[in-house]
Amino acid sequence: MTIKTTNSLPIALDTLIARAVERAGGWIGFDRFMALALYAPGLGYYANSSAKFGHMPSSGSDFVTAPELTPMFGQALAAQVVEALEKTGTDTVWEFGAGSGALAVQLLHALDEMGRGDVRYRIVDLSGTLRERQQQALVRYADRVDWLGELPESMQGVVVGNEVLDAMPVQLLARAGGQWHERGVVRNASGNGWTWADRATELRPPFEVPGEHDYLTEIHPQAEAFIATLADRLVKGAAFFIDYGFPEREYYHPQRHMGTVMCHRAHQADGDPLSDVGYKDITAHVNFTGIALAGQEAGLEVLGYTSQARFLLNCGLLARMEQGSTAERGMAARLIHEHEMGELFKVVGFAVGEPWDAMGFVEGDRSHTL
Repeated sequence: MTIKTTNSLPIALDTLIARAVERAGGWIGFDRFMALALYAPGLGYYANSSAKFGHMPSSGSDFVTAPELTPMFGQALAAQVVEALEKTGTDTVWEFGAGSGALAVQLLHALDEMGRGDVRYRIVDLSGTLRERQQQALVRYADRVDWLGELPESMQGVVVGNEVLDAMPVQLLARAGGQWHERGVVRNASGNGWTWADRATELRPPFEVPGEHDYLTEIHPQAEAFIATLADRLVKGAAFFIDYGFPEREYYHPQRHMGTVMCHRAHQADGDPLSDVGYKDITAHVNFTGIALAGQEAGLEVLGYTSQARFLLNCGLLARMEQGSTAERGMAARLIHEHEMGELFKVVGFAVGEPWDAMGFVEGDRSHTL
């Protein structure tokens, strides 16, 4: 469905993308299109003032993340964060893409309860409008929280990122007639929208996809480059990333022939990132093998890889659920139920220097599947 609106945002964003396409000779890769659609200053989905995070469409939100579901998510994660702070001898938490600020509030509250009120909290976020929302949510912790618009040259501490990697632009690869192409974006015939266009390419998925059938998938150079850059600048500490995705063999399974790119608006999902640009989120699942290899090749040690359910249970979620009300237990159960977030979402952990048996991976570590 095409949205009819008098808002100048889609017109300005459309014009910006059109100029980028024209400068590139009439075609841009999907990664460039996705970057503009999500992050163009003041216009892209994450850079404009629209509501994004919330429980219901009536709030104007588009999707809900684990911290919005229940504070037990942040409370359980805090146990791993505190252990990592102690193991690495650091006193700063870094959160990338802090969204509504809900996770930061939960972690800071839990840190206080665990006797770590000395810990500083630093948020790295590209979105000025989200930063304003985060500052409102974190007003009681204003003296302990700093915001940065980019990675510092050097950092120490424990990094957390919840649903960050899935929002990093991806390149699309399409196999048709046994030949691989990069899928990009051009103006449609009417000149007032976008359509797909494929170009021959030497790019290939990192894992050979058996068969000759038509196949659409993604590769993730930006997410992997981000991990490599983080590894270069994190001189002391650890990092934990939580997101939906698969190890490489599952990601490039022959039956996953339609790719994983998905859009979210008003708590509805659709597979058309070329419509309603700027009004909806665009994501792709994470190839956790690629993420783990990027970290290892840049010098990080992999602490573990497991499902969100197993990670949170290892970090004491069940004990917290037993203390909650029926409603609270019901919301927390969504974090670990297999048909909800428990299995699709995974957690990968990294350490600088000597690894340790991190509590989140003590049982159910799946590093061998990467």
